[in-house]
Amino acid sequence: MNSAEPTTDRVTRADVLTPAEAADVLALAGAAGDADGAAPFDEHTLLRLRDPQAPAVHLVARAADGALTGYAHLDTTDPSAGVGAELAVHPARRGRGTGRALAGAVLAAAPGPLRAWAHGDHPSAAALAVDLGLTRARVLWQLRRSLAAPLPEPRLPDGVVLRPFVPGADDDAWLALNARAFATHPEQGRWTPADLRARLAEPWFDPAGFLLAVESATGRLLGFHWTKVHARPDSAGIGEVYVLAVDPGYHGGGLGRALTTAGLAHLRDRRGLSRVMLYVDESNTAAVALYERTGFARWCGHVNYQLG
Repeated sequence: MNSAEPTTDRVTRADVLTPAEAADVLALAGAAGDADGAAPFDEHTLLRLRDPQAPAVHLVARAADGALTGYAHLDTTDPSAGVGAELAVHPARRGRGTGRALAGAVLAAAPGPLRAWAHGDHPSAAALAVDLGLTRARVLWQLRRSLAAPLPEPRLPDGVVLRPFVPGADDDAWLALNARAFATHPEQGRWTPADLRARLAEPWFDPAGFLLAVESATGRLLGFHWTKVHARPDSAGIGEVYVLAVDPGYHGGGLGRALTTAGLAHLRDRRGLSRVMLYVDESNTAAVALYERTGFARWCGHVNYQLG
């Protein structure tokens, strides 16, 4: 961001957004994502924008005529673990100090240690982070793969079968396995029943694309591959390896590889998609290696900066 002159935009704070204000923020996010090639807000933030009961701090930047020029979202659910922050500036209003003003408001409003995401690792975000004393702490890679390339046949271990997720019946078992599989993950392992229900209620949810690997003799859940489709009006969309995990006690038997290919085949053969993406932590070298062996390559990075 250019800091030569202070912005004339006014930044205000709100605990709740009206539906019209939330719609304006979502439109700004769409414009920023189209300009940058990476959406400025993650799914968690987008869900909270649509939920007026979700605890959050909203920082809104507006021009003198009232037009929305920037927005920052602070997740204050657990301040002791760090306040999550994301911000975006409208592409037409960049280079005028709005981002820096929003970032300053974020620092002033955060009641605890700060965790700020820069989606797409934009150079201006990196420069602003350095100026504000934030430390680059985590990198989340987006990997992509063409589904036109051949897929190996899924080879399930003996005694294991695949079936679709059944909402209401599989919730508790899935949440328990998700917590075990992602025990050290800062976001995924903390999902609650409300987090799961919110996603099951999303328009994109398709139980047929939520594959469960179960022990045929007992029905015990051993792993899963939850796929997602990002529909776009101007294209066929893109699939996503949304969440993939194997029970920690069942690692090493090839189930992760079989679940990966089964989900990719579902996206290609049943949803008619030609490409797929996923997100994986740079530090998770085993998962990165698995996905690269399956034909994925790096597309872009998302950086988490920390302060305090």
